[in-house]
Amino acid sequence: MIYRAIGIVSGSSLNGLDIAFTELHETTGKWTSEIVVSERVPYDSEWQKKLKTSSGLNAVDYYALNIEYGKYIAATVNAFIEKHQLHYRVQLIGFQGHISFYYADRGICAQLGDPATIAASTGINVVSDIRSIDLALGGKGAPVFPVGEKLLFADEQFFLHIGSNAALSLHKPGQYKVLDAAPGNRLLDKLASKAGKSFDENGKIAETGEIDAPILGLLNDLEYYSLPAPKFLSADFTTDVLLPLLAGIDPASALRTACEHIAAQVASAAVGLGANRIMISGGGANNAFLVSRITALLAEKGIGVVLPAPDVINFKEAVSMALLGVLRWREENNVFGYITGASRDSINGAVWIGQEA
Repeated sequence: MIYRAIGIVSGSSLNGLDIAFTELHETTGKWTSEIVVSERVPYDSEWQKKLKTSSGLNAVDYYALNIEYGKYIAATVNAFIEKHQLHYRVQLIGFQGHISFYYADRGICAQLGDPATIAASTGINVVSDIRSIDLALGGKGAPVFPVGEKLLFADEQFFLHIGSNAALSLHKPGQYKVLDAAPGNRLLDKLASKAGKSFDENGKIAETGEIDAPILGLLNDLEYYSLPAPKFLSADFTTDVLLPLLAGIDPASALRTACEHIAAQVASAAVGLGANRIMISGGGANNAFLVSRITALLAEKGIGVVLPAPDVINFKEAVSMALLGVLRWREENNVFGYITGASRDSINGAVWIGQEA
């Protein structure tokens, strides 16, 4: 069976929408995917501000923004379809709205982007709200993207996703572990801004710097790294702990030291999980220098690295969202309790029909 679906993800870093049109193939319970076309659509400053401040709105204004953002998503999807000539090819949209506030202990996850508006404006069926049943079953409603890793990359057991943080995960039958092994793009982008850049392309700035050994030692000795998994880094850890330690050295050396710190902590965490090979993805996987340092330090531990195709590196989460939507359409479990802590596996997502009967 072949399903042709679009997956849409809005990142917490507010850098834009990731959109992927993918063909998902299911044969006797085994899934594969082929990304036909993918694209990142950057947010302009106005949308960044609206999304960043959404959690402070009153109920009426929040709901109005929910509708407005749904119209924006629909217009973006229609432009994507027009640009890539995908008319009448898209069967389903799997959509994770922009998470405006999230309190797992209270069963709350609010996601902006009205799915009814998206379905009505695109004429395509939409699956959204891929967390609520899991939350109601006592789970954290997250993470959900590991389902894509579990089903689409079944030959791999260890994954490193370098986004805002460097998240390392282990998949084995009935077993899942995840932790933020180290900081990631959030820290590196902040340091690159001190060199007048929005990010350090391919790690070229870091490559020219020198490691500050005393600062590196302080970074590696931080208490967080001795804590047991699961553990996760907040944005405050970057702004309140890491950046002050790196503030006294030039931007190039700060980036070089940060890259070495990230690589060292990833290698240490990988050993702790018993990894033998790790698949790397996420925006940080485009940083050639960072990846070279991670690869080198992992090699010292006897751990290999798998770098997938560029579209998989950059759009794995969008493809996973498309898969989550398809699984919901098939009425199959798409969130697993052993991953989220829920009392059981569940079928998550609301379906909004975009076509006439």
